Amino acid sequence: MSKLERITVTMPAEMAARLRAAVERGEYATTSEVVREALRDWSSAQDRIDAENAAMRELLDKARQGKGFTADEVFEQALKRVDEIAAQKAHGQAT
Repeated sequence: MSKLERITVTMPAEMAARLRAAVERGEYATTSEVVREALRDWSSAQDRIDAENAAMRELLDKARQGKGFTADEVFEQALKRVDEIAAQKAHGQAT
């Protein structure tokens, strides 16, 4: 296990109550476990966002080097990609 570091987090009372309730229900051993899981989920989401942004930057770079596209063509491709991402999320797949 990596070295642990203690930090202090300030949050609204409602969030703190939810953390404690999860521990009291036995879902987690400590409130720290709840926070660690939430941060892992957030980190995974950020990684997916970063990957999607990188893919979009790559597409833009290729577009700048190649032939020009009309706004309608660009919009059509963007909508197609959004539909693909939505379908993946609907089926529980990562993007």
